[in-house]
Amino acid sequence: MKTATSKSHSFAEVIESSLQGFTAQSWQWDTFPEFGSLVTIATKKRTLFGVVHAISTGSMEQGRYPFTYQKTEEELLAEQPQIFEFLKTSFSCIILGFSEHEVMLYHRAPEPPKIHAFVSLATPLEYKRFFACHNYLHVLASSQQTESLDELMLALLRNAHQQKLLDQAKLESFIEIYSLLIGNDYRRLKLFIQRIPI
Repeated sequence: MKTATSKSHSFAEVIESSLQGFTAQSWQWDTFPEFGSLVTIATKKRTLFGVVHAISTGSMEQGRYPFTYQKTEEELLAEQPQIFEFLKTSFSCIILGFSEHEVMLYHRAPEPPKIHAFVSLATPLEYKRFFACHNYLHVLASSQQTESLDELMLALLRNAHQQKLLDQAKLESFIEIYSLLIGNDYRRLKLFIQRIPI
């Protein structure tokens, strides 16, 4: 298990935190997780699991904005590499559960992640453990932190498929739970199924 002080697979650290979720800033402005990615924060007591629901890149200094140069990124790196030093990328995550004593729990952890805690992408093994059941969907559906719930669920499905964790039985189970969570809204369910990216 990763330790709270391990930096080997980390790429960002927490800058805002609550029981429901957190915002992290990437150490490199151009290194960040994809929308719908599963990320982890390892503490001394447990490992928190979050899903990325928002990403933004901008100036590190308030009142200072990037300008257009009509040059490619490669040209800018060669001619004016200093302009990238003032960029930062942050991303926000919804906490969907945590692992404690080798048990996966799909509800809020007793404590929020600490400010400056390291953030890592979930490993293939962590993906497998997390997606072993769909209880995380209840946590996600009850979250007030995202305006695009369906988009986030589609991204989660895509990631599960890329990790080879989504067979036909699991997909059918996912759809059944999703249908219950949206009150068996047939029209919304039909449109959702048409957009499943597999």
